[in-house]
Amino acid sequence: MNKPAKIVSACAACGIAVALGAYVYKLNSGENDVPTFSSVVESTVPPVATEEPVTEPEPELPANWAEGMKYVPSNTGMTDRAKQLLKLNPDIIGWIKIDNTICDYPVVIDPGEVEEGSPFYGPEAYIPDSYYLDHDLDRSYKRSGTLFLDYRDVFGSNEEEQSENLVIYGHNMADNTMFGSIRRYRQDYDFYDVSPFIELSSNYRDYEYVIFAFLITSGSYDATDFHYWNMEELDTKEDFDFFVDRCKSWAMLDTGVDVQYGDKLLTLSTCYADEDNSRFLVVARRLRDGEVPGDMSTIVHTEEWIKAHTPEEPSEETSEEAQE
Repeated sequence: MNKPAKIVSACAACGIAVALGAYVYKLNSGENDVPTFSSVVESTVPPVATEEPVTEPEPELPANWAEGMKYVPSNTGMTDRAKQLLKLNPDIIGWIKIDNTICDYPVVIDPGEVEEGSPFYGPEAYIPDSYYLDHDLDRSYKRSGTLFLDYRDVFGSNEEEQSENLVIYGHNMADNTMFGSIRRYRQDYDFYDVSPFIELSSNYRDYEYVIFAFLITSGSYDATDFHYWNMEELDTKEDFDFFVDRCKSWAMLDTGVDVQYGDKLLTLSTCYADEDNSRFLVVARRLRDGEVPGDMSTIVHTEEWIKAHTPEEPSEETSEEAQE
């Protein structure tokens, strides 16, 4: 797929506060700025009502609204789950699950730029990759938002057209919801041995991925040359290798998983710290033929990793000394 021109992309930020809070939502439309979302604590005393609240009518959908939604035709047809979920929200594009976490959610694709007064998304305008930062599946307000795929990603029935790197954003919620529970990878490296796999389903079929790196990086355009949020289409080997090499070189744990140009990748992005606008990424590749979900012994590792983890056979001199 051809790589699109660079467009501003939003990164899902933290949901840190556990106490009662309101939110401050700041969107900056500058070319190099990434929209941010932060929590602030406000008074727990409710405001005094001085007059009857005004109830605004819910926006009505036009009768033919579904005709404007772009669906990808499938030779095998959508899964039954997808058919049911799409009745709830036509933006739903799949489902993600990570064992031993509470990450078990539908995934939507961001609608892109939303104009003010949209009959489907509401009266407010939104820049790309920002709508589901604070909207639930039913498009009502929700501080924890919804896990969403970058609006430029392709994840339909035709695997040849799918993006080389699917980027999913989610809040780092303190109660472990959304992507809050994936912090366990950086907090306890042994957790990788327990849950190295990610299940990601499209609306058409199920896929399995194995995590090959997790790392902390900047979410600010000018602070790094690793603009992972703009790296969905890794068409060339140069772009692919740059992305993978950077992930591996900054990885907090050497997993040894082999990754080669042509592998399909998955990047989970969540907030790490507000102070420096940093992000925590979990990066995985799709399983190859012959690799079995849940069985790391079937996963192809690099020769260097295998060599480093293979016990050395004792030499003849060492064996003779041991017998004496």
